[in-house]
Order: sequence, then structure tokens, then C-alpha cells
Amino acid sequence: MNGVTIGQAAAFVGVTVKTVRHYHKLGLVGEPERDGSGYRRYGSADLLRLVQVRTLAAAGVPLAETGPLLDADAALFSTTLADVERQLTERIEELTVRRDTLHRLADGDRALLPDRAVALLERMPGLGFTPDEVAATREGWVLARALVPEGFDGYLADVEHALQDTRFVALLKRGYEATAWDPDDPRIAELATAAADHFLANPAQLKIVTGLQARTEAAARYKLIAHHGEARGSAGARLVALVETRLRSASVRIPGPDSP
Repeated sequence: MNGVTIGQAAAFVGVTVKTVRHYHKLGLVGEPERDGSGYRRYGSADLLRLVQVRTLAAAGVPLAETGPLLDADAALFSTTLADVERQLTERIEELTVRRDTLHRLADGDRALLPDRAVALLERMPGLGFTPDEVAATREGWVLARALVPEGFDGYLADVEHALQDTRFVALLKRGYEATAWDPDDPRIAELATAAADHFLANPAQLKIVTGLQARTEAAARYKLIAHHGEARGSAGARLVALVETRLRSASVRIPGPDSP
């Protein structure tokens, strides 16, 4: 009796019987003739072909390319392997990026924000901001980065400098406090005027308001960022609207409610 059964061949090569049959179906390995008992017997040449196919598949060569590759001359074989190596390298780089993203996810904010933004968020409690206020800032920044990525680094630089100004910090804290006020509270108008006047007197800090206007669909993106987390008719929404109105009256470009 010459040769071995399909089960023995699969075991010798290190694959399953199902895999061997799949190779047959794809035409990568020819099916041996049946012997007098009706069994297919795999000889040394069949086993060698199985080993070659399995080795190339394990190395990342697509099965669709395996047949032509095994039948190619030495030059084409070398060129094809080099191309497969390039594809594997690209895949490794992609998987490395995904792995690093998972690591950043485990580190919380760093998955969605650059290190500079995370550092600023970590500074905020020391400036007197509550955990809820830091969380609101974080959400707004994640949204801003997604909607206006080209302006986000500059925006962070402007915020970084502004946080060194105690007057700006005080106004920012007051703005967070105002979100809990009644929408008709007269202090909202007073705070809006104070905030607008402060921005107009400090052009570098005014860029915090104007710097996140996208090149396309500016109004829609600006409103999503500037009014993030504000319920319509809330104190926070009224405060922002009053500040924007005051800045527009001073010829500062702020997308309006009817802007395209």
C-alpha cells in the first residue's frame, strides 16, 4: 500500500482534513487517485505540495496567489514574496496603531485628545474647577477636535495662555456657575457683557471664541461646539447667545443662528 490517507497527510503537514479538502477545492493541491479500497493515497509529492501551500499561507500569502506563486520561476517568486512582505509590514503597522489606541483608551482621555489637551484638563482642578466642569470641558474639546481638527492645536495654545490670566479664569468659572441659574436671572446679561468686554480687550483670548470656525460648513460646526451641552432656553444657552450678540455688534465674525 503506497501513500497515506487524507487524515494522516493532514496530521503530518499540521493542518486539518477540512483544510486539505479546501486546498483541493481551490486547485492548490491535486487530489490523488483512489486505490483499490476506494481511499485516496497521498504520496511524498502530494505531501510536499501540502507543506508548501501551508507554509505560504502561514506566512500571509493569500491563497488566491499561492498557486501561481508555487508555479512561478525564481524571479517572479522572489518579487511576489517581496510584495507580500510589504503588505504584511503595512498590516503590522496598522495593527500597531490599533494596539496603541487600545492602550490610550485604557488611559482615558488620551484616546480622544492629544497630550497637550490632557495636560490642560489635569491643570483645571488646581485652578478651582469642579470635576463636572472639567468633564464638560473635556466633552467640548473632544467635539471640537473632531469637527475642526485643523484649528484645534492653535485653540489649545490660546487656552493655555489664557489660563494664566486670573481674570479669564474667574470669568470662565462664573460662566460654569451661571449654567445653574434661572434663564431670566439678570446676572446673566451682566456676565455676558463682562465676558464680551474682556474678549474685546484681549484679542489673543478672543481667538478662543473665533479660532474654531471651520473652513467649510463653519456655522454648523461652530454652533455644535459653542452650544455643546446646552439645552435650548437654558441659562447657559442664553449666556452664550448674549456674548455672541455683543461680539457681533463689535464686528467680530461669529456665525449667527441663520448662517448657512
